[in-house]
Amino acid sequence: MAWNEPGGGRDNDPWGGKNQGPPDLDEALKKLQEKLNTIFGGGNNSGGSGGGSSPAAALGGLGALLVLVLVAWGLFGFYQVDQQERAVVLRFGVYHDTVMPGLRWNPPLIDEVHVINVTKVRAAESRGQMLTEDENIVDISVSVQYTVSDPANFLLKVKSPELSLEHALESALRHVVGSSKMDQVITEGREQVAVDTQQRLQDYLVTYQSGILVAKVNIEDAQPPSQVQDAFDDVTRAKEDRERLKNEAEAYANGIIPEARGSAQRQLEEAQAYKEQVIAKAEGEAQRFAELHTEYKKSPRVTRERLYIDALEELYADSTKVMVEVEGGNNMLYLPLDKLLEQRSVSRPSGSQDIDIRELTDKVIEQLRRDSQISRREGR
Repeated sequence: MAWNEPGGGRDNDPWGGKNQGPPDLDEALKKLQEKLNTIFGGGNNSGGSGGGSSPAAALGGLGALLVLVLVAWGLFGFYQVDQQERAVVLRFGVYHDTVMPGLRWNPPLIDEVHVINVTKVRAAESRGQMLTEDENIVDISVSVQYTVSDPANFLLKVKSPELSLEHALESALRHVVGSSKMDQVITEGREQVAVDTQQRLQDYLVTYQSGILVAKVNIEDAQPPSQVQDAFDDVTRAKEDRERLKNEAEAYANGIIPEARGSAQRQLEEAQAYKEQVIAKAEGEAQRFAELHTEYKKSPRVTRERLYIDALEELYADSTKVMVEVEGGNNMLYLPLDKLLEQRSVSRPSGSQDIDIRELTDKVIEQLRRDSQISRREGR
Protein backbone atom coordinates (compact mmCIF):
# COMPACT_ATOMS: atom_id res chain seq x y z
CA MET A 1 0.00 0.00 0.00
CA ALA A 2 1.11 3.61 -0.52
CA TRP A 3 2.74 5.55 2.20
CA ASN A 4 -0.12 8.02 2.32
CA GLU A 5 -2.89 5.48 2.36
CA PRO A 6 -4.87 4.98 5.55
CA GLY A 7 -3.21 2.51 7.80
CA GLY A 8 0.06 2.88 5.96
CA GLY A 9 1.81 3.81 9.15
CA ARG A 10 4.18 6.59 10.08
CA ASP A 11 7.19 4.49 9.23
CA ASN A 12 6.45 4.93 5.54
CA ASP A 13 7.36 8.69 5.58
CA PRO A 14 9.68 9.34 2.56
CA TRP A 15 11.50 12.19 4.30
CA GLY A 16 13.07 9.72 6.69
CA GLY A 17 11.64 10.97 9.92
CA LYS A 18 8.63 10.56 12.06
CA ASN A 19 6.00 13.20 11.90
CA GLN A 20 8.30 15.22 9.53
CA GLY A 21 7.19 17.09 6.46
CA PRO A 22 9.21 18.18 3.39
CA PRO A 23 12.52 20.02 4.14
CA ASP A 24 12.48 23.81 4.51
CA LEU A 25 14.04 25.49 1.39
CA ASP A 26 15.00 28.61 3.26
CA GLU A 27 16.90 26.60 5.79
CA ALA A 28 18.87 24.83 3.06
CA LEU A 29 19.87 28.14 1.44
CA LYS A 30 20.88 29.49 4.80
CA LYS A 31 23.26 26.57 5.38
CA LEU A 32 24.83 27.04 1.94
CA GLN A 33 25.43 30.73 2.58
CA GLU A 34 27.07 29.97 5.90
CA LYS A 35 29.49 27.57 4.23
CA LEU A 36 30.42 30.18 1.62
CA ASN A 37 31.01 32.80 4.26
CA THR A 38 33.24 30.38 6.12
CA ILE A 39 35.29 29.73 2.95
CA PHE A 40 35.81 33.43 2.04
CA GLY A 41 36.62 34.65 5.54
CA GLY A 42 33.14 35.49 6.80
CA GLY A 43 31.38 34.05 9.82
CA ASN A 44 28.04 33.99 11.60
CA ASN A 45 26.64 37.35 12.62
CA SER A 46 26.91 37.40 16.40
CA GLY A 47 24.52 40.30 16.76
CA GLY A 48 21.77 38.95 14.51
CA SER A 49 19.18 36.55 15.61
CA GLY A 50 18.78 35.05 12.13
CA GLY A 51 22.53 34.21 11.63
CA GLY A 52 22.74 35.96 8.11
CA SER A 53 26.12 37.07 6.51
CA SER A 54 27.12 40.70 6.08
CA PRO A 55 27.34 42.24 2.54
CA ALA A 56 30.98 43.36 3.05
CA ALA A 57 32.14 39.82 3.66
CA ALA A 58 30.42 38.63 0.51
CA LEU A 59 32.06 41.38 -1.57
CA GLY A 60 35.47 40.55 -0.11
CA GLY A 61 35.19 36.91 -1.06
CA LEU A 62 34.11 37.82 -4.60
CA GLY A 63 37.06 40.17 -4.99
CA ALA A 64 39.53 37.51 -3.87
CA LEU A 65 38.05 35.09 -6.38
CA LEU A 66 38.34 37.70 -9.11
CA VAL A 67 42.01 38.32 -8.27
CA LEU A 68 42.76 34.62 -8.46
CA VAL A 69 41.06 34.42 -11.83
CA LEU A 70 43.05 37.40 -13.14
CA VAL A 71 46.37 35.93 -11.94
CA ALA A 72 45.63 32.60 -13.58
CA TRP A 73 44.57 34.39 -16.78
CA GLY A 74 47.82 36.35 -16.84
CA LEU A 75 49.98 33.29 -16.22
CA PHE A 76 48.38 31.41 -19.08
CA GLY A 77 49.46 34.21 -21.45
CA PHE A 78 53.22 33.49 -21.20
CA TYR A 79 54.88 31.26 -23.83
CA GLN A 80 58.34 30.54 -25.22
CA VAL A 81 59.37 30.87 -28.91
CA ASP A 82 62.51 28.89 -29.76
CA GLN A 83 65.27 30.10 -32.04
CA GLN A 84 64.10 28.00 -34.99
CA GLU A 85 60.47 29.06 -34.58
CA ARG A 86 58.26 32.06 -35.29
CA ALA A 87 54.88 32.78 -33.67
CA VAL A 88 51.90 34.14 -35.62
CA VAL A 89 49.54 36.11 -33.37
CA LEU A 90 45.84 36.43 -34.22
CA ARG A 91 43.82 38.96 -32.23
CA PHE A 92 40.11 38.22 -32.26
CA GLY A 93 40.80 35.95 -35.26
CA VAL A 94 42.59 38.65 -37.31
CA TYR A 95 46.33 38.65 -38.05
CA HIS A 96 48.13 40.91 -35.58
CA ASP A 97 51.87 40.22 -35.57
CA THR A 98 54.68 37.73 -36.19
CA VAL A 99 56.69 37.22 -33.01
CA MET A 100 60.43 36.55 -33.01
CA PRO A 101 62.21 34.04 -30.68
CA GLY A 102 62.16 34.70 -26.93
CA LEU A 103 59.84 34.71 -23.92
CA ARG A 104 56.55 36.31 -24.99
CA TRP A 105 53.18 37.19 -23.50
CA ASN A 106 49.83 37.62 -25.16
CA PRO A 107 46.44 37.94 -23.47
CA PRO A 108 44.68 34.58 -23.42
CA LEU A 109 41.24 34.29 -24.95
CA ILE A 110 41.96 37.51 -26.87
CA ASP A 111 45.07 36.54 -28.84
CA GLU A 112 45.55 33.17 -30.52
CA VAL A 113 49.21 32.14 -30.98
CA HIS A 114 50.42 29.66 -33.62
CA VAL A 115 54.10 28.63 -33.34
CA ILE A 116 55.65 27.49 -36.64
CA ASN A 117 59.11 25.98 -37.19
CA VAL A 118 60.78 27.92 -40.04
CA THR A 119 64.09 25.97 -40.18
CA LYS A 120 62.77 22.43 -40.34
CA VAL A 121 63.26 20.85 -43.75
CA ARG A 122 59.99 19.28 -44.82
CA ALA A 123 59.48 16.83 -47.66
CA ALA A 124 56.83 16.02 -50.23
CA GLU A 125 56.69 13.45 -53.04
CA SER A 126 54.91 12.97 -56.34
CA ARG A 127 54.84 10.01 -58.71
CA GLY A 128 52.97 9.27 -61.92
CA GLN A 129 53.06 8.54 -65.62
CA MET A 130 53.71 11.55 -67.83
CA LEU A 131 53.90 12.24 -71.56
CA THR A 132 57.13 13.61 -73.00
CA GLU A 133 57.62 15.95 -75.94
CA ASP A 134 58.37 13.07 -78.34
CA GLU A 135 55.10 11.37 -77.29
CA ASN A 136 56.59 8.72 -75.02
CA ILE A 137 55.31 7.77 -71.58
CA VAL A 138 57.62 7.69 -68.58
CA ASP A 139 57.12 6.65 -64.98
CA ILE A 140 58.71 9.36 -62.88
CA SER A 141 59.05 9.83 -59.15
CA VAL A 142 60.17 13.15 -57.66
CA SER A 143 60.70 14.44 -54.13
CA VAL A 144 60.95 18.04 -52.94
CA GLN A 145 62.50 19.51 -49.82
CA TYR A 146 61.19 22.85 -48.58
CA THR A 147 61.07 25.21 -45.59
CA VAL A 148 58.63 27.86 -44.37
CA SER A 149 59.84 31.30 -45.42
CA ASP A 150 56.80 33.37 -44.37
CA PRO A 151 54.88 31.93 -41.37
CA ALA A 152 51.94 34.33 -41.74
CA ASN A 153 51.32 33.43 -45.39
CA PHE A 154 51.90 29.75 -44.64
CA LEU A 155 49.24 29.84 -41.94
CA LEU A 156 46.66 32.24 -43.38
CA LYS A 157 46.94 32.65 -47.17
CA VAL A 158 46.49 29.00 -48.16
CA LYS A 159 44.03 26.63 -46.55
CA SER A 160 46.26 23.55 -46.89
CA PRO A 161 49.86 24.49 -47.80
CA GLU A 162 51.11 20.88 -48.03
CA LEU A 163 48.30 19.83 -50.36
CA SER A 164 48.80 22.95 -52.49
CA LEU A 165 52.50 22.14 -52.69
CA GLU A 166 51.81 18.62 -53.93
CA HIS A 167 49.43 19.88 -56.61
CA ALA A 168 51.86 22.60 -57.70
CA LEU A 169 54.71 20.05 -57.80
CA GLU A 170 52.77 17.71 -60.07
CA SER A 171 51.76 20.58 -62.35
CA ALA A 172 55.33 21.91 -62.63
CA LEU A 173 56.73 18.42 -63.25
CA ARG A 174 54.22 17.65 -65.99
CA HIS A 175 55.02 20.94 -67.71
CA VAL A 176 58.78 20.30 -67.66
CA VAL A 177 58.51 16.64 -68.70
CA GLY A 178 56.08 17.57 -71.47
CA SER A 179 58.67 20.02 -72.82
CA SER A 180 61.53 17.48 -72.77
CA LYS A 181 62.37 14.38 -74.77
CA MET A 182 62.38 10.93 -73.25
CA ASP A 183 66.15 10.53 -73.34
CA GLN A 184 66.61 13.79 -71.48
CA VAL A 185 64.16 12.78 -68.76
CA ILE A 186 65.53 9.27 -68.24
CA THR A 187 69.27 9.58 -68.82
CA GLU A 188 71.49 12.58 -69.25
CA GLY A 189 68.90 15.34 -68.77
CA ARG A 190 67.54 14.37 -65.35
CA GLU A 191 69.52 17.05 -63.54
CA GLN A 192 68.21 19.77 -65.83
CA VAL A 193 64.65 18.48 -65.43
CA ALA A 194 65.00 18.78 -61.65
CA VAL A 195 66.35 22.33 -61.90
CA ASP A 196 63.58 23.46 -64.25
CA THR A 197 60.93 21.83 -62.06
CA GLN A 198 62.26 23.57 -58.95
CA GLN A 199 62.22 26.97 -60.63
CA ARG A 200 58.69 26.56 -61.97
CA LEU A 201 57.41 25.17 -58.66
CA GLN A 202 58.83 28.14 -56.77
CA ASP A 203 57.11 30.53 -59.17
CA TYR A 204 53.80 28.79 -58.52
CA LEU A 205 54.24 28.98 -54.74
CA VAL A 206 55.12 32.68 -54.88
CA THR A 207 51.98 33.32 -56.92
CA TYR A 208 49.91 31.43 -54.33
CA GLN A 209 51.56 33.41 -51.48
CA SER A 210 52.06 30.11 -49.71
CA GLY A 211 55.10 31.21 -47.68
CA ILE A 212 57.09 28.14 -48.83
CA LEU A 213 60.69 28.17 -50.04
CA VAL A 214 61.76 25.19 -52.17
CA ALA A 215 65.23 24.00 -51.18
CA LYS A 216 65.78 21.04 -53.52
CA VAL A 217 63.95 18.94 -56.10
CA ASN A 218 65.28 15.41 -56.70
CA ILE A 219 64.33 13.03 -59.50
CA GLU A 220 64.16 9.79 -57.53
CA ASP A 221 63.33 7.50 -60.45
CA ALA A 222 62.57 7.90 -64.14
CA GLN A 223 62.03 4.95 -66.45
CA PRO A 224 59.76 3.83 -69.27
CA PRO A 225 56.66 1.77 -68.50
CA SER A 226 57.26 -1.86 -67.62
CA GLN A 227 55.62 -3.02 -70.86
CA VAL A 228 58.45 -1.56 -72.96
CA GLN A 229 61.27 -1.85 -70.44
CA ASP A 230 63.11 -4.61 -72.34
CA ALA A 231 63.10 -2.71 -75.61
CA PHE A 232 64.29 0.41 -73.89
CA ASP A 233 67.12 -1.52 -72.22
CA ASP A 234 68.23 -2.73 -75.65
CA VAL A 235 68.27 0.84 -76.92
CA THR A 236 70.20 1.95 -73.87
CA ARG A 237 72.81 -0.77 -74.33
CA ALA A 238 73.17 0.16 -78.01
CA LYS A 239 73.78 3.77 -77.06
CA GLU A 240 76.32 2.72 -74.47
CA ASP A 241 78.11 0.58 -77.07
CA ARG A 242 78.11 3.51 -79.46
CA GLU A 243 79.65 5.77 -76.84
CA ARG A 244 82.20 3.10 -75.95
CA LEU A 245 83.26 2.59 -79.56
CA LYS A 246 83.39 6.32 -80.06
CA ASN A 247 85.65 6.70 -77.04
CA GLU A 248 87.87 3.86 -78.25
CA ALA A 249 88.15 5.46 -81.70
CA GLU A 250 89.04 8.78 -80.13
CA ALA A 251 91.64 7.07 -77.95
CA TYR A 252 93.13 5.34 -81.00
CA ALA A 253 93.14 8.62 -82.92
CA ASN A 254 94.77 10.38 -80.01
CA GLY A 255 97.46 7.69 -80.01
CA ILE A 256 98.09 7.33 -83.75
CA ILE A 257 97.98 10.99 -84.72
CA PRO A 258 100.83 12.10 -82.42
CA GLU A 259 102.83 9.06 -83.53
CA ALA A 260 102.31 9.96 -87.21
CA ARG A 261 103.21 13.55 -86.53
CA GLY A 262 106.35 12.43 -84.72
CA SER A 263 107.32 10.13 -87.58
CA ALA A 264 106.75 12.91 -90.10
CA GLN A 265 108.82 15.30 -88.02
CA ARG A 266 111.59 12.67 -87.75
CA GLN A 267 111.63 12.19 -91.53
CA LEU A 268 111.78 15.93 -92.04
CA GLU A 269 114.70 16.20 -89.64
CA GLU A 270 116.46 13.23 -91.28
CA ALA A 271 115.94 14.79 -94.70
CA GLN A 272 117.28 18.09 -93.43
CA ALA A 273 120.29 16.31 -91.92
CA TYR A 274 120.91 14.39 -95.17
CA LYS A 275 120.64 17.62 -97.10
CA GLU A 276 123.18 19.29 -94.86
CA GLN A 277 125.42 16.21 -95.04
CA VAL A 278 125.35 16.09 -98.84
CA ILE A 279 125.98 19.81 -99.10
CA ALA A 280 128.84 19.60 -96.61
CA LYS A 281 130.31 16.58 -98.41
CA ALA A 282 130.01 18.28 -101.79
CA GLU A 283 131.61 21.40 -100.45
CA GLY A 284 134.39 19.28 -98.95
CA GLU A 285 134.92 17.42 -102.23
CA ALA A 286 134.98 20.68 -104.12
CA GLN A 287 137.47 22.12 -101.68
CA ARG A 288 139.57 18.94 -101.90
CA PHE A 289 139.45 19.03 -105.72
CA ALA A 290 140.49 22.67 -105.70
CA GLU A 291 143.45 21.91 -103.46
CA LEU A 292 144.32 18.83 -105.52
CA HIS A 293 144.18 20.87 -108.70
CA THR A 294 146.58 23.34 -107.19
CA GLU A 295 148.97 20.54 -106.30
CA TYR A 296 148.54 18.98 -109.72
CA LYS A 297 149.67 22.20 -111.37
CA LYS A 298 152.78 22.13 -109.28
CA SER A 299 153.65 18.45 -109.93
CA PRO A 300 151.41 16.74 -112.50
CA ARG A 301 153.29 13.41 -112.72
CA VAL A 302 153.55 12.76 -109.00
CA THR A 303 149.99 13.79 -108.40
CA ARG A 304 148.75 11.57 -111.20
CA GLU A 305 150.56 8.54 -109.82
CA ARG A 306 149.30 9.31 -106.33
CA LEU A 307 145.75 9.44 -107.59
CA TYR A 308 146.23 6.19 -109.43
CA ILE A 309 147.61 4.47 -106.39
CA ASP A 310 144.77 5.77 -104.22
CA ALA A 311 142.22 4.49 -106.73
CA LEU A 312 143.80 1.05 -106.77
CA GLU A 313 144.00 1.02 -103.02
CA GLU A 314 140.32 1.79 -102.75
CA LEU A 315 139.47 -0.84 -105.35
CA TYR A 316 141.56 -3.59 -103.81
CA ALA A 317 140.20 -2.92 -100.37
CA ASP A 318 136.87 -4.51 -101.38
CA SER A 319 138.32 -7.31 -103.58
CA THR A 320 139.92 -10.62 -102.71
CA LYS A 321 140.95 -11.70 -106.25
CA VAL A 322 142.31 -9.65 -109.16
CA MET A 323 142.62 -10.77 -112.76
CA VAL A 324 145.01 -8.69 -114.89
CA GLU A 325 145.23 -9.03 -118.66
CA VAL A 326 148.74 -8.57 -119.97
CA GLU A 327 148.91 -6.25 -122.93
CA GLY A 328 150.05 -7.98 -126.12
CA GLY A 329 149.92 -11.50 -124.71
CA ASN A 330 147.55 -14.37 -124.08
CA ASN A 331 148.41 -14.86 -120.43
CA MET A 332 146.14 -13.76 -117.61
CA LEU A 333 147.71 -12.68 -114.35
CA TYR A 334 145.91 -13.85 -111.19
CA LEU A 335 146.58 -12.10 -107.91
CA PRO A 336 145.10 -13.80 -104.77
CA LEU A 337 144.97 -10.71 -102.63
CA ASP A 338 143.29 -12.42 -99.70
CA LYS A 339 146.07 -15.00 -99.47
CA LEU A 340 148.72 -12.36 -99.83
CA LEU A 341 147.15 -10.29 -97.09
CA GLU A 342 147.00 -13.31 -94.80
CA GLN A 343 150.69 -14.00 -95.42
CA ARG A 344 151.61 -10.42 -94.79
CA SER A 345 149.55 -10.38 -91.64
CA VAL A 346 151.35 -13.48 -90.35
CA SER A 347 154.79 -12.15 -91.16
CA ARG A 348 154.02 -8.73 -89.77
CA PRO A 349 152.20 -7.73 -86.61
CA SER A 350 148.68 -6.59 -87.08
CA GLY A 351 149.10 -2.92 -87.67
CA SER A 352 148.09 -0.86 -90.60
CA GLN A 353 146.42 -2.61 -93.51
CA ASP A 354 146.88 0.52 -95.63
CA ILE A 355 150.65 -0.01 -95.71
CA ASP A 356 150.25 -3.61 -96.97
CA ILE A 357 147.91 -2.54 -99.70
CA ARG A 358 150.29 0.19 -100.82
CA GLU A 359 153.19 -2.21 -100.97
CA LEU A 360 151.06 -4.72 -102.79
CA THR A 361 149.99 -2.06 -105.25
CA ASP A 362 153.58 -1.11 -105.91
CA LYS A 363 154.44 -4.72 -106.58
CA VAL A 364 151.54 -5.15 -108.92
CA ILE A 365 152.51 -2.05 -110.85
CA GLU A 366 156.10 -3.25 -111.01
CA GLN A 367 154.99 -6.67 -112.22
CA LEU A 368 152.82 -5.14 -114.87
CA ARG A 369 155.70 -3.04 -116.12
CA ARG A 370 157.91 -6.08 -116.36
CA ASP A 371 155.33 -8.07 -118.23
CA SER A 372 154.80 -5.17 -120.58
CA GLN A 373 158.51 -4.92 -121.32
CA ILE A 374 158.75 -8.66 -121.93
CA SER A 375 155.86 -8.53 -124.34
CA ARG A 376 157.46 -5.68 -126.27
CA ARG A 377 160.73 -7.56 -126.60
CA GLU A 378 158.98 -10.65 -127.86
CA GLY A 379 157.13 -8.56 -130.35
CA ARG A 380 160.36 -7.32 -131.82
